[in-house]
Amino acid sequence: MILGAWLDQPVWLIFTLLGASFAVVSGLLWLVSNLRPTQPLLRRLGLGIVAPYFNAISVMLALLTSFVANDAWERQRQASRIVQSERTNLLAAHDLSLATASDMSDIRKRLLAYAEALIADEWPRMTEGASSNAAGEALGALMQAVADPRHTTEAGAPAHAALLDAVMNLRAARGERLALSDAQGDQSKWLTLMVLAGLTLIALALIHVDKPVPQAVTLLLFSAAMVTTLGVIALHERPFDGPLALSAAPLESARMVMAKR
Repeated sequence: MILGAWLDQPVWLIFTLLGASFAVVSGLLWLVSNLRPTQPLLRRLGLGIVAPYFNAISVMLALLTSFVANDAWERQRQASRIVQSERTNLLAAHDLSLATASDMSDIRKRLLAYAEALIADEWPRMTEGASSNAAGEALGALMQAVADPRHTTEAGAPAHAALLDAVMNLRAARGERLALSDAQGDQSKWLTLMVLAGLTLIALALIHVDKPVPQAVTLLLFSAAMVTTLGVIALHERPFDGPLALSAAPLESARMVMAKR
């Protein structure tokens, strides 16, 4: 959808598109309110209208903006927690394989192979909402190696159980991350936001229809506030493929640690 496409743009372009949209609407409203052919009609429409009558629109806009902002920031926080969880479990599985008495060098090799496939292949694919077959196969091979019953005898049941838990947590975190990267934003909320913002601009224009300068200042200030707010929300809308996409730095640091040991 068109509304979803602009979320993929660079930061400066997102703010430019928002600013241009509000500038065009505000400019048209000001011109229609002050040009001789249309001025009488607008003044008749705005006759008797007072600001408190339009509080409902601004309240609805404020509530929806808060909802959309909270949703965007929560996805960003969730994505960050997932990546940190993957880093923690990669290191935990690696440390457990070193701490046991049995030889788990094969597990460490497969763990490193999974981390490399995750960083080099799957992370770039997430920008398109896709996963990596190489990462999936590497994770499957790792799980097969860890699930080998002989580790219970050689390393002990508690150590083997802890290792299995770490690998299963890796699998669960990967699933959550892929689901979050593949989730398509609800475009209806952005459409509703823009409609409510447009209605609020119309209300402001009607309230100040007989005062050109205050009308222009009001429209300008409201537009600037909405462009700033919506622009910042849009930056956090997509945690893995947006303008402020999370990096794979935590996973890269875990891979470096595993490669040195």
